[in-house]
This record gives sequence, structure tokens and C-alpha cells, in this order.
Amino acid sequence: MYPVFSYDTPEYIKHWCSQTPNPQPCEYFMTQNPNSHVIKGEKDFQKLSIQIALDRAIRAKTHTLSLGPKCRDEREKAAWADCLELYEDTILQLNRTIDPYNGCTNFDQQTWLSAALTNLETCQTGFMELGVTDFILPLLSNNVSKLICNTLAINKLPPSEEKYKDGFPAWTTAGDRKLLQSSSPAADLVVAQDGSGDFKTIKEAVDAVSSRRKGSGRFVIYVKGGTYKENVEVGKNVKNIMFRGDGIGKTIVTGSRSVKGGSTTFNSATVVISGERFIARDMTFVNSAGPSNGQAVALRSGADLSVFYRCSFRAYQDTLYVHSQRQFYKECDIYGTVDFIFGNAAVVFQNCDIYARRPNSGQSITITAQGRSDPNQNTGISIHNSRVLADSDLPTSVKTYLGRPWREYSRTVFLQTFLDSLVNPAGWLEWDSESSLSRLYYGEYKNTGPGSSTSNRVKWGGYRVITSATEAARFNVANFIAGNSWLPSTNVPFTLGL
Repeated sequence: MYPVFSYDTPEYIKHWCSQTPNPQPCEYFMTQNPNSHVIKGEKDFQKLSIQIALDRAIRAKTHTLSLGPKCRDEREKAAWADCLELYEDTILQLNRTIDPYNGCTNFDQQTWLSAALTNLETCQTGFMELGVTDFILPLLSNNVSKLICNTLAINKLPPSEEKYKDGFPAWTTAGDRKLLQSSSPAADLVVAQDGSGDFKTIKEAVDAVSSRRKGSGRFVIYVKGGTYKENVEVGKNVKNIMFRGDGIGKTIVTGSRSVKGGSTTFNSATVVISGERFIARDMTFVNSAGPSNGQAVALRSGADLSVFYRCSFRAYQDTLYVHSQRQFYKECDIYGTVDFIFGNAAVVFQNCDIYARRPNSGQSITITAQGRSDPNQNTGISIHNSRVLADSDLPTSVKTYLGRPWREYSRTVFLQTFLDSLVNPAGWLEWDSESSLSRLYYGEYKNTGPGSSTSNRVKWGGYRVITSATEAARFNVANFIAGNSWLPSTNVPFTLGL
């Protein structure tokens, strides 16, 4: 039974806001909102909370836009430009969460709210890594992050019960599964450096999609073998795109942006994927900045329901940025040194080969750096039935760890994966002396290989050797990324369970 309050009293609003992690901004903005009287139950409270977060995000974006002329140098301008883009995407995610015509599930809502919060943290990170936190960043301070945290807490998420089909999560359609399993899916556009296709660059092909596309179905861009030296972005309005190459090491996209070169990590990516339901197959993505230039991303994906099949990702620090949303990687190769699989997506890697390569002198290898900052985000990195190996140039003296906690509630699991002898017996590494080691979730389940022994692993409160198949199953494709609802359409083979 709920307490009996009049719907338009401060006591009634206080009652609901007391159930959130940030009651003060909740109460303040609820009492200021003329629609607060409509709250007659949890659903009403949830909807109005999201609407208030959306209203504040729109204001914050307008304020951010006005700060552009005040940037004092190129580094401030680079971080500011990221923030503007990220606020725009936050507004998009909140809008789709509240859209009555979306027919979205709780899982969808939690995914989009998680992405909205991640965006705002990415905005702050850009200023910090470029060393320009003293002027513009304090002016961006607002309550939007706290309000989004409240919506995540309100939107209670029941366990998902999804299924796999033909080796892929169910959110892949039957048509997409055919494309992925076909030896040569028919192309709508062809990219070829020798002029034998429709375009010579991938960017030109992506830019032409809107004018060449008929309907809203899957649009296939075939990228012939060759090395494409370009930065490519598939924007959030370019949906249902597939890149098909001629194979790993044959179709290569390469760039060299880096943090030491003046980019933010977010904007250093050679290839950026934002449009939902993106698929890439048989391609290699490279950032050639090298191990001495800091963060330098080969590919960044914030595309919901995206799939990468038989692809390779090669760089050093921060190779693969799984930024946000639901993602699936199958039979891929990932090469790197420091935090080289990182971000805050809900992502499963299945049957992948993960290679640690030679870092700078004195550096240790950390394979993952997962960025979950709120306990209600449905995000994390799940590595299933894969292999962790040393690249041919890795000295045996280099210490290699499975991961370190980028954020307070960092969540990463290795399930039924081969761990070679390069893995340090401790397994995991602290981020710094202030790392919260009790609130993270790091797990290992039935791994094999000379580096898989857990007898000398870290003794953190948040680390566990998973012995229960039921607990491990929380991180399979079916449950962790609700794969059965979208992967079947991609035609990428996947395994639903363990």
C-alpha cells in the first residue's frame, strides 16, 4: 500500500523522490513542473522523471552551444565539440525512451538510459584527457546526470529471457542472418580504389546512402580489397547499413588520430559507427598512431544492435571503443596494449581471438577497461568461448591483466575462454589507489589454459570465481544483450547460452 497523499502536494512528490538515488534534484524539478499532479503511480513517476531529464538535457545542450565562442584553443574546442555531439545523442536516447509509439521493452529503455548517462561522462572525460578542465568544463555543470541516474533506478529491469537462433542473438532478422552467412551478399554500392566501383572511398559511399537507398531495409556497401586511408563515420541517421569486405587483412581502413595528436579519445577513432543495426563483416580496422601516442581508437561503436563478424581491430592503447548500447562481436581478432577493449556498452564477444602486443617500455597490458558508473546500467563486457593470446612481438616479461576498473561499477566476465600463459596470476589490476574494488563485478567461469588458474587471483570484494551456471548465464548472448530479439536478423551465427 502506498501512503495516501494528495497528488499535488510536496509530500506526495517527496514520497516518490525518496526512492531515487538523487532525491534533491528530483524534488526541486518535480515541484517546478506543472504536470507533477499527474503522478498517480510508478509509471507516471517514471515517465515524468524522464521528461524532466529530457527538458534539462535540451537546456544543457543550448547552454553548451553558447560556450563554443569562448573556447580559448584547439584542445578546448575539440572537447567542446564532443560535448555538443554527446548532448545531442543524449536528447535522442531520452526521446526514444519516452516515445509512446516505440513499443520498447524495459530492456530497451534501460539500454538507452544507460547510453544517455555514458554520453555525459564521455563529455567530461574529453576535457580531462586533453588537460583543459579549468574553464569550459565547470560551466557545463548541471543536474542532468543525476536526473538520468534517477530514471535508471526507477526503471527496474527484470531478468531477460531471450533466445538465440543460428548462432546469433534474436535481434538479428532472418534476412540479416542470410547476408552474414552468404559467401557474397549482393551489394547496393561498391567501393574500389581502382575506380571499378561506384566510389573510391568509403566516406563517399556512406554519404550517398540517403540518395541511393530505396526503402528502409538493409543497405549493403561492398568495400573491395585495399588499404583505405580515411576516417569514416556512419552517423546516427544512417541505419541498417552493412559493410562487407574481402576479408581480414584484405579490406583495411586505417587512420592515425590520437590524444597526443590533439584529438579526444572519443574523436580519435578511424571508424565511428552510430547508426543502429549496423553490421560489418570481413574487414580490418586500424589506428596506426603507435604505442607512444596514447589513446588512439581503431573503431568506436555507439550503435544499438550492432554486429561485427570476422573483423579485425588493430591499434595499441584503446583499440576498440565499445562506447554504448547493445553490441555483438563474432570470430573477430582484437590487438592492443592498454585498455584495448573499453567502454560502457552491453557487449558480448564470442569465439574471438584477443592478442596482447608489445607496449611501451615499462607498460603493463590491460585487456579491458569497462566503464559502468551506475549500478542500474545494464552494461558490461562479456567474453565467451574466446582466446587470450600473446602477439608474436610481446616480450614474456610484460605483465598482462584481464582488465582494470575504469568506473566504480565496472563489470567484465570471461566465460569458457582459453587464457594463455601471458595472463598474470593476479588476473586483474587496480585502476589507481582509489579504485572501488567492492562495487565492481569481475568474474571468471570455466576458463582453460595455463593462465586460467584462479588460485592466486586478486582478493577484491567485487571479484568472484563463478561456479554457478545460472549466474554465468546472466552474461550470455540471450540474457546480457537480449540477443534473441535482434541477432537472428543479422545472419551472424551465434550461441545463445554457454
